[in-house]
Amino acid sequence: MDKKNDSGKFWPYMILGFLFIGITLGYWTVKKTISLPVHESNAFMQKYQSADKHAIEIEESQERFNAKYNVLISGLEKSNFKPKHLKRKPHQYYVLKNSNKIVYKVSTKDGKAVNDANVTILLTRPSSGDVNRYIKDIKKSSNGEYIVDNLKVDKPGRYIIRAKISVGEDTKYIDTYGYKEPKEAK
Repeated sequence: MDKKNDSGKFWPYMILGFLFIGITLGYWTVKKTISLPVHESNAFMQKYQSADKHAIEIEESQERFNAKYNVLISGLEKSNFKPKHLKRKPHQYYVLKNSNKIVYKVSTKDGKAVNDANVTILLTRPSSGDVNRYIKDIKKSSNGEYIVDNLKVDKPGRYIIRAKISVGEDTKYIDTYGYKEPKEAK
């Protein structure tokens, strides 16, 4: 009879062991998650939590901007580069050199120049994000042109030149895709 009574006493210890392991793993998961840095989303030049929280406002702001203003981009020549193994429709790529000049011309729908826009540029690499360079000092001209002079691109490869153009409460995000040839690297 002693063998029958002793065989059932291990299960409470097993339940306590599983409970201890579960609590320990839960604590470790929370501690590890909190220690990770919060990265900015390249899509809207802000933390991805903020972009996700304000997605509707961002879309409405872009619709208001598109209804009131036009943006014309100039200064770059088109490239014949087509990414390999791309399942979606490829974007139009532009040739990037060691030093580039881009002009954003902002005007109203009836053609009047907008001289009070706030333009910010982010130069990033879509595959790695290791370049992320913000450009906030942009030359303004009296005819609604915002000029980015001397945009330096050191490494060859694909780039995204992301512009955030704000006029009052209306904001537009524009992506320009660039490619720097490996032979142009020097």
